[in-house]
Amino acid sequence: MNFNDELNLRTKEAETIISGYLPEADGFCRTLPEAMTYALLAGGKRLRPVLMKAVFDMLGGEGREVEPFMAGIEMIHTHSLIHDDLPAIDNDDYRRGRLTTHKVYGEAMGVLSGDALLNYAYETMLKAFDLTGSSTQVIKALRLMSEKTGIKGMLGGQSVDVQNNGIAQDEQMLEYIYRKKTSALIEASMGTGAVLAGADDETVRLVEKAASLIGMAFQIRDDILDVEGDEKTLGKPVHSDDKNHKITYVTLYGLEGAGSEVRRFSDEACGIIRTLAKDSSDEKRVRGCSFLLSLTEYLTTRDR
Repeated sequence: MNFNDELNLRTKEAETIISGYLPEADGFCRTLPEAMTYALLAGGKRLRPVLMKAVFDMLGGEGREVEPFMAGIEMIHTHSLIHDDLPAIDNDDYRRGRLTTHKVYGEAMGVLSGDALLNYAYETMLKAFDLTGSSTQVIKALRLMSEKTGIKGMLGGQSVDVQNNGIAQDEQMLEYIYRKKTSALIEASMGTGAVLAGADDETVRLVEKAASLIGMAFQIRDDILDVEGDEKTLGKPVHSDDKNHKITYVTLYGLEGAGSEVRRFSDEACGIIRTLAKDSSDEKRVRGCSFLLSLTEYLTTRDR
């Protein structure tokens, strides 16, 4: 199977799993789950659940306990997108070619639907206890997910980003924001896949390090696409960083320099991924490693 076919297959698998955990919309509170579902089903690459499952498979995971975590990480990611689009932050009207959640349901419901998705993600991930005989791994995965998405991870990065919007930043602060705001969720995805597969602590550490590097490359590629990307292809406005006076890697290093940073981070990530399958005769691990390498290349050279 070539990479594009395998990616499409894995993306469809993630879509099916996410659809199985959508909140029910009924009664007086039906609008809130409707808004949550609208945002969740807006499309997208499903990168985080795909990465989670790929690592889980590569490291020998067999059960279904990964599925609630795949849905949960996409809910957490979608929550962050809803809040990013709000008037108080990026004030964007379109995402993935559709009106943003607050443009359809109103600003107040946009805030609430983002909050609800963050909470519902953990309600969903707790269902993994019903799908495994090993609660220890689920507890460890929940702890990792909580740390990577909280004030020491994604939300912390979001806060520093908002607080310093339009203010001159050096590379150290910008890297902090990117590692927390973007890389942390990719670390949560890949790290959780490793934990649920029963990987030892050293392997989990290597997986998280590779994930952090992929996150950096992915975010810098986003910076580049905001300058030279096609709005129709991206499904969202371009030049929004400039409009919102955001400092990015393109601001600091120019397009060529930012591109070099993407390659540096992605090459290092690929080196780590290769060590996970080095000297292995296990076909599943080798095949999983090959897919992750191709996915890293795709993510850091994409046009959307």
